[in-house]
Amino acid sequence: LLTALPICMNNADHIITVSELTRRTVIEKYHQNPDKVTTVHNAVIPLSDDLLNLPRNERKDKVITFLGRITMQKGPEYFVEAAAKVLQKNKNVRFVMAGGGDMEAKMIRLAAQRNIADRFHFTGFLRGKEVYQMFRDSDVYVMPSVSEPFGISPLEAMEMGVPSIISKQSGCAEILTNVIKTDYWDIDAMADAMHALVSYPALHDYMRVKGIEEIHGITWEKAGQKVIDIYKQVIANRK
Repeated sequence: LLTALPICMNNADHIITVSELTRRTVIEKYHQNPDKVTTVHNAVIPLSDDLLNLPRNERKDKVITFLGRITMQKGPEYFVEAAAKVLQKNKNVRFVMAGGGDMEAKMIRLAAQRNIADRFHFTGFLRGKEVYQMFRDSDVYVMPSVSEPFGISPLEAMEMGVPSIISKQSGCAEILTNVIKTDYWDIDAMADAMHALVSYPALHDYMRVKGIEEIHGITWEKAGQKVIDIYKQVIANRK
């Protein structure tokens, strides 16, 4: 696939990427003409009322969640390290690492090494409705990706009313405003953001409401229209 990719790009009339991050990679690493590479950011499908109204499992502690593949690309170790710092300030927080991957066992050991295993829950792989139930039960969502072409999960979390913290190295950081953005490696800033969102109800409510409003404006209809316009332009140029 990697061998065929440059050939496909060289022979393409136009290339659509899901972020400027990916666009730069296509231009700089695969030596494509910038004029033939356009970014069309991803969006989210509006959720059904059944999902939006899932009952929340109430608990005394706040819940901060990582959801995704537990692999190097997703930065799970930064989530664990930031969690340890949050728990130095606030013991009434629980952390969830939802998903599976080649680093899962390592993250379990890391949580034990930081003496926070009793505040950590590893769910394993979640699918379908389970994902949205996890969002419903969460107070904060964190995506500390080292490298992420786009990353739809923060949009899904925000749609469920969950304030989100994302890495500046993710493609969705290009279009999201009502999130907190940190460098993936800056565990101090990440921990400060987590602590603030679970400690200050006014901030949490503001981010929740503004996040929902923002997501309602990020639609596949708009993305689809951009793709249609690109197709029309390519066809016109070939006549």
